[in-house]
Amino acid sequence: MGRMKLRIAALMIPVAIGVVLFAGRRRGVGDGPYAREVADAVPRIEEATGMKFKRPPRVEARDKAQVRDFLLKKFDEATPAKELAGEESAYKLLGLLPDTLDLRKFFLAVLTEQVIGYYDPATKVLYVVKGADEKTVGITITHELVHALQDQYVNLDSMQKTTSDNDRLSAAQAVIEGQAQFEQLSIMVGGSSNIALRVGGRDRIREMIRDNQSAMPVFATAPMVIQESLLFPYLSGADFVQRFKEKKGKANPLANVPRSTEQILHTDAYFGTPPDEPSIITLPAPRGATSVYENDMGEFGARLFLYQHLKNEQVAARSAVGWDGDRFVVVQNSAGRGIVWASVWDSTLEAAAFLDAMVRATTKRTGMAERLEAAGGATIRPKGRTITIFPRIINGRAVVLYSDLPDGMSGVIDPAAIKVDPH
Repeated sequence: MGRMKLRIAALMIPVAIGVVLFAGRRRGVGDGPYAREVADAVPRIEEATGMKFKRPPRVEARDKAQVRDFLLKKFDEATPAKELAGEESAYKLLGLLPDTLDLRKFFLAVLTEQVIGYYDPATKVLYVVKGADEKTVGITITHELVHALQDQYVNLDSMQKTTSDNDRLSAAQAVIEGQAQFEQLSIMVGGSSNIALRVGGRDRIREMIRDNQSAMPVFATAPMVIQESLLFPYLSGADFVQRFKEKKGKANPLANVPRSTEQILHTDAYFGTPPDEPSIITLPAPRGATSVYENDMGEFGARLFLYQHLKNEQVAARSAVGWDGDRFVVVQNSAGRGIVWASVWDSTLEAAAFLDAMVRATTKRTGMAERLEAAGGATIRPKGRTITIFPRIINGRAVVLYSDLPDGMSGVIDPAAIKVDPH
């Protein structure tokens, strides 16, 4: 869920992790506007990352209303309404969001739930809310100063402006946030490089954040897919950065950013020789319908679909192994809206495992039994719709083709016209 603006919408996540894990650890506050926190954090960040600030970071204090208004403006600039509406439609068609949810309204509520500070790559300024709780200010400044340092070596804005490849965007955001999260936690626990062991593991952190719902009531009410998408760059990203540091030392992880969430999730996919680059799927223009929105899910998105409907995280993760690329399109005609989703897999065995999990997930979601087809796929017919899940061999590659279309719409994507290009 790459265009969920993780960089903006999840401002409370790094602070929540720090507060939940290290509540009561105080950071001094100097006489100037956070001068002592900045002076304390800068050398620690430089030592941890092996990168020096090319120029002193700028930190300015603003009242909460000013920071909130600024962030709302940035959200609207970074998230075009048409694009957000397209993603909202796709995720509702996949059963990942309630039909009644207004995604933009919900994200603005999340965004304004906890406004503490934010580094803006456009102005090169870290804005911090006046009068914020001192134990959260130190955490926020350390985290956001890592972003200020990153921005002196790479262009953070340009890295987060792709609109046609959500998976690649999610991977980039995971490195950006993961490095800041890892170094923030490492500094807080005294420079330990093994954060996962020190804090009890990624799953434990996630549980602790959820248990601390009183601090984040809006986040606590978010659908699973939103919660997991907001947590992904901080937790899975920090896991990736820890592995990167173990293998590459103090090299800059942003110098060669992963191209997929698969590379974030699996060590060999990124560090292997050669790395496992995602294949590119090109869908043909729909027949008898209009394309409303097109993008990809990535391995992480495929996991979330299965996790949402099977309610088993381990099965979801196992069934998404072997992902090698995907593309979906939301289509519309007078009959209504539908979605077609094609995914390519490393082997026919892994494609079959994903197909089987997709069938089970869809029958649970709809409450309807599947009709097994001679071609090895399945057809499921909830009221007013037809869902088909079929294996295909395209350009010699194993593909799973999923479609959920309203009655009166069929054959909108010609499987023979789908192209699968190697990485």
